[in-house]
Amino acid sequence: MCNRFVGTWKLTSSENFDDYMKELGVGLATRKLGGLAKPDVIISMKGDIVTIRTESTFKNTTISFKLGQQFDETTADDRKVKSIITLEKGALVQVQKWNGKETTIKRRLVDGKMVVECAMKGVVCTRVYERV
Repeated sequence: MCNRFVGTWKLTSSENFDDYMKELGVGLATRKLGGLAKPDVIISMKGDIVTIRTESTFKNTTISFKLGQQFDETTADDRKVKSIITLEKGALVQVQKWNGKETTIKRRLVDGKMVVECAMKGVVCTRVYERV
């Protein structure tokens, strides 16, 4: 099921990203840079290991994981989090936890596009990627 996500994706639209970053506790300068970035997301699989690489002029990040297994992640805004990613109704659902806080990142395929919904405390950001 994850193999449907495999490929290279380019950000085409972003709504409410600044408010979401603010809710995460990201500082103004980093929010401004993050808001300007138009990242590519490269998703690959090797056996049961999924890798998600995000590349932009601002920062590159890579996570590799097995579905349902918690792992340590350093986010693009430098948070140290515990993440777990599961497959729920065809969507990759990631939960990040740090310092008593929690955010959910849901990646799903809609009409050939990858729609990424980031949510924290009622603040929801939607970012849409098209396959390259």
